[in-house]
Amino acid sequence: MKDCKCNKNENIRCTVSQCSHHCGSQDYCSLPMIQVGTHEVNPTVPECTDCNSFELRA
Repeated sequence: MKDCKCNKNENIRCTVSQCSHHCGSQDYCSLPMIQVGTHEVNPTVPECTDCNSFELRA
């Protein structure tokens, strides 16, 4: 996988390589910040949360 052309944000680790903001083999996000959300009324475990900044890599 090709590394992103943007600078990695060392404060946001990410392993979702399908996202267009993922920095390739470095497992970081290239965004300056992300939006975290939920798909549950009352989230109680990490699986209830989502990265709302996700964009599918073309």
